Amino acid sequence: MNILNPKVKEYIEGAIPARKAPLDEMEAYAGEHGFPIIGPLVGTLLKQIAYSIRAKRIFELGSGYGYSALWMAQALPEDGKIFLTDRKEENREMAIRHFEKAGLLDRMEFFVGDALETFKQHEGPFDIILNDIDKTGYPDVIPYVKGRLKSGGYFITDNVLWSGRIFDDELEDSTRAILKFTKHLYDDPDFLTTILPLRDGISVAVKL
Repeated sequence: MNILNPKVKEYIEGAIPARKAPLDEMEAYAGEHGFPIIGPLVGTLLKQIAYSIRAKRIFELGSGYGYSALWMAQALPEDGKIFLTDRKEENREMAIRHFEKAGLLDRMEFFVGDALETFKQHEGPFDIILNDIDKTGYPDVIPYVKGRLKSGGYFITDNVLWSGRIFDDELEDSTRAILKFTKHLYDDPDFLTTILPLRDGISVAVKL
């Protein structure tokens, strides 16, 4: 299922300036290895949000090799910090190389292990929390985010339209979890939420 009209997607992607190293290298790697990344449309959005609220502390639950984190890190001040998480040491090593090449290594800290368990060990407040863990774990994230996100901060979640699988007659566990997460997030009076149909669907919720 095309979440965004292909012609609209092509037009917007064509309007975005070509990415410089290392973002272009990270995109090439994703294409060659089938590694899922948020892509430049969502990356630009994340960077805009970080700039707009002058973010200084960002936490990512699920970072892969640091593509989305690098977009946001570009908007951080010199004393800003973004915390990355992933289960694989090889992704941490790749992220470090990319951040170093971008001159932003001092603004990142990478933890290898379970993202939510790592998150529980860090006190807030955070300006932005990005959620991209295993989809079955999505509903478990909301209570922990609420206690660590500052008022006016953004809770952003990837894959909420799940390539249209949310409309399937027979739902997998991952799809059920995404639907449950979305309902709880919209129903939560502490968040003002919208879903943007970019790439695979991204929810943007501001904490009130």
